Amino acid sequence: MKYLSLLLVALLMSCSYFEKNKLDTQTLVEEELQSINWSDVDVYPSFPNCEELSSSTDKKNCFQNTLINHINKNLSQHVLVVSETINDTVLLTLNCSSTGQLSIEHTQIKPETKAQLPTLDSIILSGFDSLPKLYPAIKRSQPVATQFTLPIVIKTD
Repeated sequence: MKYLSLLLVALLMSCSYFEKNKLDTQTLVEEELQSINWSDVDVYPSFPNCEELSSSTDKKNCFQNTLINHINKNLSQHVLVVSETINDTVLLTLNCSSTGQLSIEHTQIKPETKAQLPTLDSIILSGFDSLPKLYPAIKRSQPVATQFTLPIVIKTD
């Protein structure tokens, strides 16, 4: 009887030894979120003309060049009259939503340039209406919003 009691206690104690550690779903999600590099995307935003490119670097460069060329083309269609020479770099902070909508978050312009070209913001913004369709950035197979800074050189003679 003594051995049977001892065997029963040993059996009950060993059951907890084989119990599997169950991880909480919330813990798994938190660990996965911490392992993701949120400062980089898998696929950069792109325009239709950039889709056939295979490398990520080429797509990023194509996106930037298409956007810069479009803004430059839009600026060249306007007659901008200034009284002094301007040599400035305007920094546009742009947001690309997860649906592919592009918007200006912030514009950094020197006060002298702003005084000479008070409508520069609205001219740049008006050019966004005629941009081709924009595909959002992709992170882990999901469209995500991105923010980036685009320099525009304003130089007059």
